[in-house]
Amino acid sequence: MVHIGKGRALAIATVAATTVVLGAGVVPAGASGALQPHRAVYDLALADTSQAAGVSGVRGRMVYEFTGGPCEGYSVSFRFVTQVSDEGGNVRVTDLQTSSFEEPAGKAFQFVSKTFVNQKLSEETHGRAEHKSSAIALDLKKPAAEEVTLPGNALFPTEHLTRLIENASNGKPIFVADIFDGSDSGQKIYETTAVIGLKRDGPGAAEKDDPKAVETIGGHRHWPVTISYFDGSGDHTGERTPIYQLSFLLYENGISRRLLLDYGDFELRGNLVELTPIDATPCKD
Repeated sequence: MVHIGKGRALAIATVAATTVVLGAGVVPAGASGALQPHRAVYDLALADTSQAAGVSGVRGRMVYEFTGGPCEGYSVSFRFVTQVSDEGGNVRVTDLQTSSFEEPAGKAFQFVSKTFVNQKLSEETHGRAEHKSSAIALDLKKPAAEEVTLPGNALFPTEHLTRLIENASNGKPIFVADIFDGSDSGQKIYETTAVIGLKRDGPGAAEKDDPKAVETIGGHRHWPVTISYFDGSGDHTGERTPIYQLSFLLYENGISRRLLLDYGDFELRGNLVELTPIDATPCKD
């Protein structure tokens, strides 16, 4: 039975959903290029599969809500549900529920996630991570209470997207960085390589996304982006194969659409079906 594991689902959904700008370079809400807090709904379906995958069908939905403001930080809450059927007729429903808060300038990252498999709690992670002199100080509450130091300068999700959009805006086609997102028992660091395509003006053709939702994004410039994820542990010699890849259209106001989640032996397509703008939290005087 093929299983879309928590780590893969969380990392992919995090990047797909939290395509936002946060950090020292962020501009005040309402200014050109500012983030647009919003609620987005994506329908998921099987795009392609190989016989080795043993997958006969996949369907699901991702609901993502991004709130907050540039001065207080941003909160993300989303639910990522997939129903996977194999060739033997077995069905597995995975329900990933997460919430997180990232402080301004990527100083600290709080995260809570729960994974249910066929309505039974399978995994739960709860913790807080903070940048500390070329390392991440991690205070985990679940799955077990412990304090861990992760070496290196891994970026938190919204901090990573800040750099990604900066690179896109400056016409740089490649961006390499490590990411910590709280997945895989809260101690996983991914190495990533992002390939950024040429800038496109306006919202672009809706294709399989909902035309009204695409229109709601507005006439912002955007870029096609593909991010490859690699295991940050183990032997790094020789040519490496990514664990998975995420492709999407990234808009400068922090919204993404036309998702393609490539797990290697099968692919999921995520279509934007609903988009609701939310007012940003204003900065205090």
